[in-house]
Amino acid sequence: MIRYKISLEYLGSDFFGSQEQKNERTVQGELLKALCTLTKNNKTKVIMAGRTDAKVSAENQSAHFDCEFEINDTSKFLNSLNAILPDSIRVFQIESVASFHAQKSATYRHYRYKINNSPYKKSVFDVNAFHTRQKFDIKRMNEALSFITGEHDFSAFKSVSDNPSKNCIIYYANAKRDLEYVLIDIVGNRFLYNMVRAIVGTLFYIESKNLTPFFMKDVLESKQRENAGANVEPVGLTLIKTGYDDPIEYIKKLNERQI
Repeated sequence: MIRYKISLEYLGSDFFGSQEQKNERTVQGELLKALCTLTKNNKTKVIMAGRTDAKVSAENQSAHFDCEFEINDTSKFLNSLNAILPDSIRVFQIESVASFHAQKSATYRHYRYKINNSPYKKSVFDVNAFHTRQKFDIKRMNEALSFITGEHDFSAFKSVSDNPSKNCIIYYANAKRDLEYVLIDIVGNRFLYNMVRAIVGTLFYIESKNLTPFFMKDVLESKQRENAGANVEPVGLTLIKTGYDDPIEYIKKLNERQI
């Protein structure tokens, strides 16, 4: 068996999340159908680097699958794969890999929450941004975000799930204004279910109530989900990248080039 890594992007609004679910249209489900058709093997399995919620998009998600034969012309295979997949999914790279696991080999994930903060209704083409007229103080937001960097128990930002693991390492958390947008970037080794949406929701709560940024620290240390803000809408959330290189080097590039 030969293992292949694929890199893809998708528009989350078209799917009931990334993970395959019975009777629901998902990214993994569409990939699986397309790959089974091309490999002529109904037992082909697709392993995603991680799950994203319904309506959450991805710019650079990863997955792998094992194939019984060598794909001699990966460019042709890539074109055929994209011809089968729906327009809201595009695979932009395929490569053979050894000792690789899409999920377990990942060293970091970079999520971005995009807020259209204009005083008017957002453009109909702005499908990956959440619109709100709420006022934001970027300096205060970054002070609040500073409390979540490092390794912590993120139980306070975890929605109910069967995963007992609660500790994550956040390498980078930053808010910035870009014209009418507010962009919140968070890079970590892993994320709990709904964790990013809960963190951003807590930022919303802090700003709406004019609370001290230390409120974020208090919530984190409480380890109680009811103390944090409500999950923000998934429409503004995008997985920017699942990375397999040094996260510290990625953060340097992020600071230099503002990825």
